[in-house]
Parts: sequence; structure tokens; C-alpha cells
Amino acid sequence: MATNKKLNFGLLGKNIDYSFSPGYFAKKFEQENLYHCDYRNFDCATIEEVFSTIQRTDLNGLNVTIPYKEAVIPAMDALSPTATAIGAVNTILFTKEGKRIGDNTDAYGFERALFDQYDSNPQKALILGTGGASKAVAYVLRKRGITPQYVSRKATENAVDYAALTDELIEAHQLIINCTPLGTFPDIDQAPPINYKALGEQHFLFDLVYNPAETRFLQLGKKQGAGTANGSDMLVHQANRSWSLWMEQ
Repeated sequence: MATNKKLNFGLLGKNIDYSFSPGYFAKKFEQENLYHCDYRNFDCATIEEVFSTIQRTDLNGLNVTIPYKEAVIPAMDALSPTATAIGAVNTILFTKEGKRIGDNTDAYGFERALFDQYDSNPQKALILGTGGASKAVAYVLRKRGITPQYVSRKATENAVDYAALTDELIEAHQLIINCTPLGTFPDIDQAPPINYKALGEQHFLFDLVYNPAETRFLQLGKKQGAGTANGSDMLVHQANRSWSLWMEQ
């Protein structure tokens, strides 16, 4: 997409004033003299607003966040192999032919961020939450030969509930990833309801939340000697990957 004409990008989501993306891309555009590029939030209260935004003809690329990563799929003309395998979209490409392609850069961002900081190869991992981001996390873990176990507020065919999360189960899963919004600013005192006293130095906690930089989830894990990392690096990696995909169109 070599051009100097006005290019418009943005983030689709709900209640996203806190979002990292507009500030990140504004800084990127300034540093790289991309003054013809703009990135802004599209804060949509309903899926109808989301679909209406996607149909705009002045957009060159979109990111998608909570709670629409799965809900946008029917509005896509096609999905990338990665998005198909994951079942969630966090990046929308607008082709020269006017097609809307759903892709997923969360998996790329998560894999880079986690394994840049975590050099173990556990057999099992707990994924807290079952939304669109959790599916990208599970995709990466399976690719790495790690068996994921979903944990949700309600037990389902694919997930145990928090009440079933025994100390033995926690001890057997040395990698724990929080894919819920619990602990996100301004509700910084919230954390997933696990028994943190069952954690130890053998555990590593990764939180997709990045605001605040150290969530209650990470604080409680660190107190027990666990390794910790937040989602800021994941966001940088997925954002850069999204930008590369947009520029290929």
C-alpha cells in the first residue's frame, strides 16, 4: 500500500477509552513521518454499530477487541487460515477489490511475547476466560505441544468452573494465562478467583491485561514466587503484525 493519500485505521470495541492502540499508532505515525495516516477508536455499543462501521468505504484497516472478536465474523467476506483455525478476528483487511478479510494477529503477538520471557516447556496450561483472545492463546499452546485447560465462571463441555479449580489442578498447570478483563483499569482491585496460595516458583502467570502494568492477578502470583508478565509486549507485536498486513493490501 505505497501511497501518500489519506489512510484511515482504527479499533472496534466497546468501552475502549483505555485502549493502547490509538496512542501507539499516533506515536508510530509521528516517528515514521506517516502524516497521511490516522488511527482512532470506534467505540460501538451494539453489534449493529460494528457492522455499520465495517461497511464504511473510507477505512483501510481495523483492529477488533472485546467483545466483538467472534461477533464480526459474519461481516467478513473471507477469513485467513489463522483466523479460521482460531475462530476469532482481531484484524480486518480491506482489499483493493473491496473485500473484507478477517485475520488474527493475537496469536502471533501472544507467542512472541510469552516465549521471549518464558523459556520452560510445560505440558499443561490454564486459560482463564473463554472469549476471542483465549482462542488465540489456545491455538498457540497447542502448536507448542502444551495442553490447554479453559476455566470459566460456568462449567461447559470445554471448560471447568472456578469452583472445580483445586489446588492439585493449579499445581499441575505451571503456566496460567488470564484472558479475562478482570483487573483492567479502573477496576484494578479485581482478579480471577483462583487460590493464589497454591502457586509457587514453578508457575508463570501471563496477563493479557496491560493497564495497569501490574494487575492484582500478577501481584498475587509474584507474592507466591511465580514469574509474571503483562500483555504490553503482546500488543506491540500484534499491532506491528496488523500494520504489516494492512500495508500488503
